[in-house]
Amino acid sequence: MTTISSAAASPARSSMLGGLLRLIRDWGDALATYWVRREAIKTLRQLDDRALRDIGLSRCHIETAVTGDHDLELVRIR
Repeated sequence: MTTISSAAASPARSSMLGGLLRLIRDWGDALATYWVRREAIKTLRQLDDRALRDIGLSRCHIETAVTGDHDLELVRIR
């Protein structure tokens, strides 16, 4: 007796759906990260220069510090 399985077409469909869901999740994560960073930048910009200096930042380095692009070696030189 021969049995025909419909499972052969399923992996491609589930793989495509999984890829789409992963893409949507990654996009949502990126958007949430963007919003959190923008809020952190907004909060830091509201601080005065003395408070920024106390935490080791100058006003021109706020965005790079929030995004993580700040080079710690350059900060130690100052």
